[in-house]
Amino acid sequence: MSSPSSMPPSTPASTDLTGDDVVLLEVSDRIATITLNRPDARNALSSEVLTKMSEAMRRAEVDPHADVLILTGTDPAFTAGLDLKELGSTGGNLGGGTGADGSANSDGVRGPFPKLTKPLIGAINGVAVTGGFELALNCDFLVASENAKFGDTHARVGVMPGWGLTVLLPQAIGVRRAREMSFTGNFMDAAEALHFGLVNHVVPHAELIPFTRAIAADISGNEADGVRQIRATYDSIATDDRAWETESLDGRAWRRSHFSPEKVAERREQIQSRGQSQ
Repeated sequence: MSSPSSMPPSTPASTDLTGDDVVLLEVSDRIATITLNRPDARNALSSEVLTKMSEAMRRAEVDPHADVLILTGTDPAFTAGLDLKELGSTGGNLGGGTGADGSANSDGVRGPFPKLTKPLIGAINGVAVTGGFELALNCDFLVASENAKFGDTHARVGVMPGWGLTVLLPQAIGVRRAREMSFTGNFMDAAEALHFGLVNHVVPHAELIPFTRAIAADISGNEADGVRQIRATYDSIATDDRAWETESLDGRAWRRSHFSPEKVAERREQIQSRGQSQ
């Protein structure tokens, strides 16, 4: 495990974004840290959380004092994924232009995030499951706590990917291993994730944010416009619009013919228990 060139001070306490505490935004030392903060729900992605996460990212994107974004969660989870209780009650769709159905989101782009030009690092502090796994995959790269675990349980819960999992996961770890994760729903721990190239670093849990901030500081020390142009070039090279469209079309067809709110409700606790036991 390599170390960044410098270790900035510990992250100051996050400040509330919108008058409640489901998403936190803190900017210091040219780094914007966005924290998903529903720990009692394992940071499940409700419409409210997704809307406010996007708002926090938009604010960080235009903030002249921020060069790099970090996305993390309040312990014990990064995020357990889409709020399955809400998903079941809405017939498989979350509101607010989230793009969780595979369509373009309210910012006109596919995936869970608004249009960003600044690098986004995922600091994965615990389980990243299903939609939460997709959130992680949509980051530019990942730093994982030793407590991190990754799981694609779409098939187990009876929903389909909409934020590019079937495109991004094979890019990260290869198509055969991606198929195994999706078909079985089995979890990959932090050490395996490092071995297979899903994450860039695994660090002791207490060092996750300081270590990630040190990498962010290395980025922010470079010429900002140059970093953003290189990021845009990587995006252009890696994006596969046809594959994203295939995932979107297949997911919509599944929801029309197979989605069952009752089955989602039945399986919700089973999925959470599975994540806790692995």
